[in-house]
Amino acid sequence: MQILFKQNILKMNQHNFHSSIIRAYDIRGIYGKTLNDNDAFFVAKSFASFLKKNGKNKISVACDGRLSSPALKAELIRGLVESGLEVIDVGLGPTPMLYFSVYHLEMDAGIMVTGSHNPKDHNGFKIMLKERPFYGEDILGLAKIAAEGDFVTGQGSIEEEDIKEEYVDRMLSDCILAESESHLLDEVDSFKPQKDLRIAWDNGNGAAGDIMIRLSERIAAEHILLYSDIDGTFPNHHPDPTVPENLVALKKVVIEQACDIGIAFDGDGDRIGVMDNKGEILWGDQLMVFYAREILRAKRGSTIIADVKASSVLFNEIAKAGGKPLMWKTGHSLVKAKMKETKAPLAGEMSGHIFFADKYYGFDDALYAAIRIINIVACSKDPLSLMRKTMPQTHSTPEIRIECSEERKFAIVEELKVNLKQSGVVFNDIDGIRVSENGGWWLIRASNTQPVLVARCEAKTKKELQELKKSLKAQLQFCQVEIPKELR
Repeated sequence: MQILFKQNILKMNQHNFHSSIIRAYDIRGIYGKTLNDNDAFFVAKSFASFLKKNGKNKISVACDGRLSSPALKAELIRGLVESGLEVIDVGLGPTPMLYFSVYHLEMDAGIMVTGSHNPKDHNGFKIMLKERPFYGEDILGLAKIAAEGDFVTGQGSIEEEDIKEEYVDRMLSDCILAESESHLLDEVDSFKPQKDLRIAWDNGNGAAGDIMIRLSERIAAEHILLYSDIDGTFPNHHPDPTVPENLVALKKVVIEQACDIGIAFDGDGDRIGVMDNKGEILWGDQLMVFYAREILRAKRGSTIIADVKASSVLFNEIAKAGGKPLMWKTGHSLVKAKMKETKAPLAGEMSGHIFFADKYYGFDDALYAAIRIINIVACSKDPLSLMRKTMPQTHSTPEIRIECSEERKFAIVEELKVNLKQSGVVFNDIDGIRVSENGGWWLIRASNTQPVLVARCEAKTKKELQELKKSLKAQLQFCQVEIPKELR
């Protein structure tokens, strides 16, 4: 009878997550369907057990502005405290503020409650260790701990701490001042760029709103702020700056009010979108050219990392500026791990994740990336639209997302690999398939965060681009995938 009782207690403490929410880089699902408050409690119990078994005890937590985030965070904190951890709640804000808190408050780890750039009914958890990213097998390990009910217990503690001003101070410490203002650093609490600027900002009602306001108040420029209030219903547009339709309002302001630059953030503030003074979008790989040139002037010979979706122009420009270009897998955790391995001062993705280890911590922070591009614009005699013309011009598709079930997307990529090998086509398979042909390249890969295939083509001429699109279309037809409008 006693044995049966113990088994029942164990079974009560076991927890199985919905299989779809355990992702490569985080835990993410649809709130009320595949992800519930109870999941937050067991994410906490599982991660706390991992930490305690590795001699770690201190963790900070934060959440974005989604309607479900407060309830998820409350259950997360309950699970962490009941596991005996020392918890600091840094409140509502962007994901990079949570990352910053781990370093600033000298914590062992951090968990961010966020749905990132996904639809408003989605939510989840981004998890980090201070010394390295937490992803892949680590996340699978949490699911195993939960399923086995192998939890630690204890009496922890919870404190609240507002670090917003410290976070803003840290970012602004790398804001370049006009020479005439540099002697005032100890006397004033604002920062003046080297030339007068008019800057448009679009928060998209995401979690970066409060920090965006504080930054704009302390940079001596003219600022136009769009949708700065944090609203988890995203009433104005979806907070994903990689989609041109989401930048329509920003473009209108940039053109009508003659702004020098437009800056947009995703839902949790770790991805940046940038627009030049003519209202043209600078994609993540184009931004990286400017960042790389700036860093390589002082750190010639450094490795600069970009993901497999990036333009060949970026890799060529890194080499031309004296750097060592490295093409790597897409995914913020994968990129951060590769940065630590190669000691790269800079890495970036087409999606707008930009990672600075030059002067900064090496995590993806769109607000800090905004400071760095503002510096670059402020230090140039030319407007941003002319600066971009220093890059070789190519013709490319945007990032094409092709809806595909979670179960099918990876299988399709494997089928294509077999077909290409049988056809004698040479390709790079570091992450999906990247084929060089017809004066350019095309890419197809399975997204690790959404039920989609991601495709892209780039060529030197419009005619060559059409040929690449035909090649990619033929491969997709081979796998009986619905052809997206961008390839028709």
